[in-house]
Amino acid sequence: MLALILALPLLLVLVLFAVSNTAPVELQFWPFDVAWQVPLAGAVLGAALLAFLLGALLAWGSGLRHRAEARRMRNAARLLEAEVAELRAQQAVPVPNTAPPGTALAPAPHHA
Repeated sequence: MLALILALPLLLVLVLFAVSNTAPVELQFWPFDVAWQVPLAGAVLGAALLAFLLGALLAWGSGLRHRAEARRMRNAARLLEAEVAELRAQQAVPVPNTAPPGTALAPAPHHA
């Protein structure tokens, strides 16, 4: 809901900008002999879109190392949790009493 509240005014500003700036401009790309006639709003919004996409690509690329490290850490944690579970299972197995009857351990006497 908050995203919608924030997006509606931005959308309104973009629409008003596009409607107000319909004068044609010529875009030329040096060294190529290519030119396009586009509305001013299209040129400005197109440049903004390209800048946004480039920034998003750079942000995604800079996070690759962190995501790979997080993946390695999750895998290591999974292996360690399995090892802990195995060790707890081994520790929970009762050790059979193999001492002959009558030879049970008794507390040591205290000498004063």
